[in-house]
Order: sequence, then C-alpha cells, then structure tokens
Amino acid sequence: MAGERLSEVKVAVVGVGHFGRLHAEKYRSLPGVQLLGVVDPDRERGAAVAGPLGVEAFTQLNQIIGKADAVSVAVPTRAHFDVASTCLTAGIHCLVEKPIAETVEQAASLVKLAKERNRILQVGHLVRFDAAREAMTGVIDRPMFIECHRIAPFKPRGTDVSVILDLMIHDIDLVLDLVGRPIVDLDAVGVPVLGDNEDIANARLVFEGGCVANVTASRISMKSERTLRLFQKSGYGRVDFIKRKFTWIKRGGPVVDGFPNFQIEEKDLPETDPLKLEIASFVDCVRSGKAPLVDGEAGLRALEAALRITEALKDWARKAG
Repeated sequence: MAGERLSEVKVAVVGVGHFGRLHAEKYRSLPGVQLLGVVDPDRERGAAVAGPLGVEAFTQLNQIIGKADAVSVAVPTRAHFDVASTCLTAGIHCLVEKPIAETVEQAASLVKLAKERNRILQVGHLVRFDAAREAMTGVIDRPMFIECHRIAPFKPRGTDVSVILDLMIHDIDLVLDLVGRPIVDLDAVGVPVLGDNEDIANARLVFEGGCVANVTASRISMKSERTLRLFQKSGYGRVDFIKRKFTWIKRGGPVVDGFPNFQIEEKDLPETDPLKLEIASFVDCVRSGKAPLVDGEAGLRALEAALRITEALKDWARKAG
C-alpha cells in the first residue's frame, strides 16, 4: 500500500501539546526512526519539546514537506483535516490523533486522499493497542450486550470538544470493533457542566443483529473508572482497564442439583504502553506497506457514530427543554 520499503523512517510531529509531546518522545525511542523535529506555531512550546530530544523545532508545516516520510498529527481537532490533507497530498504518511476530523465529509475526504496517494492513514484510537483488547481476542465472538464506563476527574485538556469526541469515542471505536455490525438505532443524553460542551453523556446503541451497547463517559467525576462489561451466549466478561484485570465466566463442569457449574477465568493484564505500541505499529506499516490496525475507515466509522450520538443528544436536549 505504501510503496517503497524504507529502512529508516523519517518522522515529524505536528502540534506539541500534551499528546504531541508524548508522540515525539515515543518516536525518539524507536530504533530505525529518525525524528526530524516538531512543528508548532508557538516557537517557545516547540523548542521546549524539541530541545530535550535533540531535534529541530519548526514553526511552519511546509518546513517538513519533502523531508519527512511520516507525521503524527496532534494539532487541535479543528485543524486535523487541513494538516492531514496537506501532508497526504505531499506524499507523507499520517497518524492522526482521534477524532480523525471534525466532520464525516472531512474524514471521508482524508480516506479517499490516502488511497489515491497510496499513503498510510492511521487514527489514534489507543484502546485497540491495550492488552485488554488482545485478551478478548478469541473469546468474544458475538456479543449481545456491552456496557462501557469511562469516567475521570476534570482536566482542562480536551475541552475544545464534547466528552463524546474527547473520551467516549475511544469506547465507541472499541465497541464497533467488537460488534462488527452497523448501528441501526441510538439515543443519548448529556449535559455541559463546566463549559460550553457536554462534560457527561450516555449513549445507547442498537446494532444490526440485536446487540445493544450502553456507553457512558464523564470528565467531571470524583474518581476514575474505565470498565467494560459484556455478555454473549457463551459467557460473561468484565474488563477493568485501571486495575488491569480481565474476568471471563462461562458454563462448564457437571450439572449439580439441576444447576450447571460455571468456570471463572481471571487474567492479569500486563502493564503496556499503548501509545508506543500504536506508534511502533504505524512505523511498521509505513515501512512494510501493510494496512494499519486502526485505518482511516475505522476512524471514519467512529466519528460518524460519535456525531450521530451528538445529534441524538441535541434532540434530547430540545425535548427536555
């Protein structure tokens, strides 16, 4: 897909806020990767990240055109499309932080452009690289009900968008991946508490085939919780992303007094670095040409669902007065 095989991948990070800084640090630690520098219109912020890493700080995107093989796009969401489309047009592979873009039309345009230019377009949905997702592989086949909770104390970062596009979209992507079927109906509730955008929201998604997912996200809670509960005909599972536990309960053993016994399997999930794994996977795709785990189409599907939830929430708010 990506064309020539690269022995050393030259990369840059565009936007060095919180996540951009982390992207730059991960690239700097990977073998076979040359971090050319970081791009940020704020000269001081760029220098603060570039200096300790021993790389150059650029203030203009065009300064890396023709130099970088690949970039991470970690600018605010409103600028994702402009930066990613410029880079793809110039033949640069892109890892775009979630959400892929502001609108479905923009996202579809990026997917189309990446295909036309034969470039890798990956979207930063980190949960796919968590050990919890790997633990569910081979166990989850056809879920009938999923419940996700992602709640956290308030942090100013990410409040330029609603909690749906800030936090919930991670679980939306994971649920879409687990179910593998289109959404046929949904409804949602949510409210802004500390700003203009929703800080807490709940969505109920109904999928073709009957699966129902109940997804809650909050960035104004007193504690942190990241859990997923799921059941299907073959068993019930629970993932605690913070405590790093995966529990699976299934039928098994002889029938005793008319009741079937059941088996409980508990697995400790290893502490991994999903961002480093995500970036290493992106680099591998750039180098080898294979399709990314979370490609542009996946990012488009997650964004489309998130925006449908946003519209359903607005409908609810209007009816609620």
